[in-house]
Amino acid sequence: MEAVIAWEFPATYGYPVPAPPDIDFEQIAAEVLADVIAEASSPAERVTITSRVVEGYAARVVLDASAGADLLVVGSRGHGGFAEALLGSVGQHCVHHATCPVVVVRNRATGS
Repeated sequence: MEAVIAWEFPATYGYPVPAPPDIDFEQIAAEVLADVIAEASSPAERVTITSRVVEGYAARVVLDASAGADLLVVGSRGHGGFAEALLGSVGQHCVHHATCPVVVVRNRATGS
């Protein structure tokens, strides 16, 4: 099993807004992924989860990682323009373009 997280430098439009040089976006993404894996698994489980941190657009990174997979699992976080949307833009893209079955997991705490 593989867990993948994508990160990008913050996008700016018009005048560039420099990010502070001491922010390591890749390291932050790696820590987030490690926390998610720890929360979703337990030492008693006999499943090996490898992690991969990739720079790039999340939907493309996830679809590339799912090439040849038996199943793709995505969350339904949804930070787009519609707060009540059941599926975020990345999940929506994956549902429509993945070459394997896709499962969308909703957040237990918020129901979204």
